[in-house]
Amino acid sequence: MNSKEQFMKEEGTAFPGKTYVETLLKPLFNDQKNHLFDVMFRIHRAHVVMLAEQGILTKQEAKTILTGVNKVAEIDHKTIEYSPEFEDLFFMMEFKIGEEVGSDLAGKMHIARSRNDMGEAMYRLVLRDLLLDGIHQMALLGSVLLEQAEVHLDTILTAHTHTQPAQPTTLGHYLTAIYDVVERDIVRFWNAFETVNRSPMGAAAITTTGFPINRERVCELLGFDGIMENSYDAIGGGDYLLDSATVIITAMTNTGRWVQDFLKFATTEFGILQVADPYVQISSIMPQKRNPVSIEHSRSLASSAVGEALSVVQMIHNTPYGDIVDTEDDLQPHLYRGFEKSSRVFKLMRAVITTMIVDKDKAKQRTYESCITITELADELARHHQVPFRTAHKIASLVANQTMAEKKILSDWKVDEINTIIIEQTGTDAAKLTEKQWQAIICPEMFVRRRSIRGGPNPLEVKRMIATRKVELNSHIKRYQEITSELLKRNEKLMRIKLHS
Repeated sequence: MNSKEQFMKEEGTAFPGKTYVETLLKPLFNDQKNHLFDVMFRIHRAHVVMLAEQGILTKQEAKTILTGVNKVAEIDHKTIEYSPEFEDLFFMMEFKIGEEVGSDLAGKMHIARSRNDMGEAMYRLVLRDLLLDGIHQMALLGSVLLEQAEVHLDTILTAHTHTQPAQPTTLGHYLTAIYDVVERDIVRFWNAFETVNRSPMGAAAITTTGFPINRERVCELLGFDGIMENSYDAIGGGDYLLDSATVIITAMTNTGRWVQDFLKFATTEFGILQVADPYVQISSIMPQKRNPVSIEHSRSLASSAVGEALSVVQMIHNTPYGDIVDTEDDLQPHLYRGFEKSSRVFKLMRAVITTMIVDKDKAKQRTYESCITITELADELARHHQVPFRTAHKIASLVANQTMAEKKILSDWKVDEINTIIIEQTGTDAAKLTEKQWQAIICPEMFVRRRSIRGGPNPLEVKRMIATRKVELNSHIKRYQEITSELLKRNEKLMRIKLHS
């Protein structure tokens, strides 16, 4: 027997071949049973109810089918094993329903329906729940960010640009900025939810059906906001997958950036942030280590989630506009994993931020370094002494450069020394500073208090921003609660529907 004959003997001569089973059908079956089992039966129920209400099935036929559907739905999906007798989970479950009600009657369940519109509906139902969970987790994170921002209204912090010390701000100002990014990601998730939460049911294979079905009724029973009207679009469109993927990419890219900041703050050299004991690990050999592994895992999970979502974009890119496996079984697990990893990041960072310990004194001490209040010297000269701003900026630059070169800090300067430089650059003593003015210039707290313009770090302004954002966040939470409650009611109502002969 040659190698081809031996191979074909092991593979078999009919579909599905052994390799096809092991590399595709079995893994896909496991993904389907883990993610699509429950929503499959919800679609069965809604479709059968509609068929009965439209007179396509008799009420008795529908009641019998629903009894079988509900019984099979009680199976623990974890116990189901792949069988080559069935192409996928859908056919296996139809067979099991047929064992309960008869194969002919079970087959009627499939009238005016295709695996195409059913598959799209299942994906949308799952993604709808994943998007809602993401919104919930981000809202919880946002709440903690605002709580800590309020605690740290007066915690002076060095703001960085280009990774270099820039100007004084507060931790409250910084955390509110992170909240703003998270809130925009919540909005993006809502936008994706609106794209996803549309029913493709009734599109059938791609051109609808000759049966007098009611697409709107199935839409209502499944809790969708509306139907995908054009049946070709309902089956061929993949933008709901792209929207789902891109919100993961954006949210995890945004999150990864400030997570990186937290790792920097937690270094011994920086020393501003201490991660609480439940979220650090010690070294196996160096007992002094407090490794902030919770933040490190958050960073790597965020990157991994982006990778999963980018795979979705790549798999859809340049694919035909129609029903294709690229947008079906092979693609969906990337989205499931992307959302799951994103959720883990939100949960981890929420725990870290809730329990973090901030060294306020060290944070404040650092704001006296690197001349980060020197902008105020230029501003003061231009604001109250009518020195042209470019000249004022040059004076501030000279002071900063000399301070750094001599490894000093601004408080080492005497006001008379500063005034000497001012007189040299302006040619007059009209712009001389008083001791009080100089002390205000080098004071990080004063720098922050003077930045009371809308959006600035002044504690009262940050407090105002937090108050408006709490209202904003509560609206997201309320919407989430209303939608999840309504979807639960729709599902319970579907389960309670009684068909009367």
